[in-house]
Amino acid sequence: MPTYSYKGVSNAGKTVKGNVSAENIKAARTRVRSDGVILTDLIENDASNDAQKKESFGPSFEFEFLSRIPATERSIATRQLATLISSGIPLVESLSALVEQIEHRGLKNVISQVRDRVNEGASLAEALSASGKFDTLYISMVRAGEASGALDTVLARMADYLEDQVRLSGKVTSILVYPASMLAFTLLVVALLVTVVLPQINDLLLSLGGELPFFTRVIISGSDFISAWWWLILIGIIALLVSFRAYKKTEQGRIAVDRFILKLPIIGRVSRTIAIARFSRTFSSLLSGGVSIIQALDISRHVARNAVIEEAVENARTSVLEGASLAQPLRASGQFPPMVLTMVEVGERAGELESMLVKVAETYDEQVETTITKLTSLMEPLLILIMVGIVLFIIMATLMPLMSVTNSLG
Repeated sequence: MPTYSYKGVSNAGKTVKGNVSAENIKAARTRVRSDGVILTDLIENDASNDAQKKESFGPSFEFEFLSRIPATERSIATRQLATLISSGIPLVESLSALVEQIEHRGLKNVISQVRDRVNEGASLAEALSASGKFDTLYISMVRAGEASGALDTVLARMADYLEDQVRLSGKVTSILVYPASMLAFTLLVVALLVTVVLPQINDLLLSLGGELPFFTRVIISGSDFISAWWWLILIGIIALLVSFRAYKKTEQGRIAVDRFILKLPIIGRVSRTIAIARFSRTFSSLLSGGVSIIQALDISRHVARNAVIEEAVENARTSVLEGASLAQPLRASGQFPPMVLTMVEVGERAGELESMLVKVAETYDEQVETTITKLTSLMEPLLILIMVGIVLFIIMATLMPLMSVTNSLG
């Protein structure tokens, strides 16, 4: 009986590998799957290099260079798949119909490969994991839906979650468009005055033997410095960015940067609110999908995208494993507001933790939107004042030499 070497991911999210004996590669795959392992690679040990039977569940080379699939496309595809499955259409046929409906080329290719793997006997969660285009949250929800027999319901919840994320991102983007446009226009005006107008006035005044005013000397000196040393400034900025990103990728650096952000007066509160809203909504979705509380905490802590919040959730997960309630370690961390802790406690006592977490996420999403709207309304007059100040400074640096030229001619 041939033996096969396999690599995969366990239900706890850990990478595992080992050997299994089976009559053929399909039987080997079935046996490993029965142990709760999601395969990423399966190789027959006794086969030669030329005729080696290898079944790879990782992303193929041709997909490495595909652009990231937009969240909007994933949410639409998820909603369509949920509708097809809820109509009683078998999974493979639903995936085939979904491939025909999808317009995004990258997602169409991915779903096509997912359909082929499902048709060969893999579960939908395994096929999605093999594509490399779906995150741990998505795959865990699908796995829970397949195990509970409510895949259509879980996919519908996942579509709701993705649509909420797209809606919030769209609101934040639309709010920030106006300030960004004003800032870009200001920089364009300043660049035009400094590079075109001022040099001509400077040459005219110097040819008449006049002296440049203070404002003009400052602007021209700065312009000359940037023109002469722009390459050094660019290298310095790139070096700082690369160093910062390298430091932030380390565990210590990521915690330090995220802790600093949380301590900022306004930005820190918004960042904490966004992180808690993401955690609450993801955690609730996982629990509603039938995922265990331990695994749900392990997955949802990464969605917060803040090392300090992640550390607090990980400590809570350890405490829950030891038999403690969820609210107790969250309160001990000092990172969660009293309202969140109260709702978690009430949800645990009443057995309605999922619904309470949904309310927390909805409340905090509204707070994020309201806060950003207020910040934008405050930024608009502030940006106008900054624009006026910069343009006024440039105009003074331009008009004063013109007045000197006029006096000289007089």
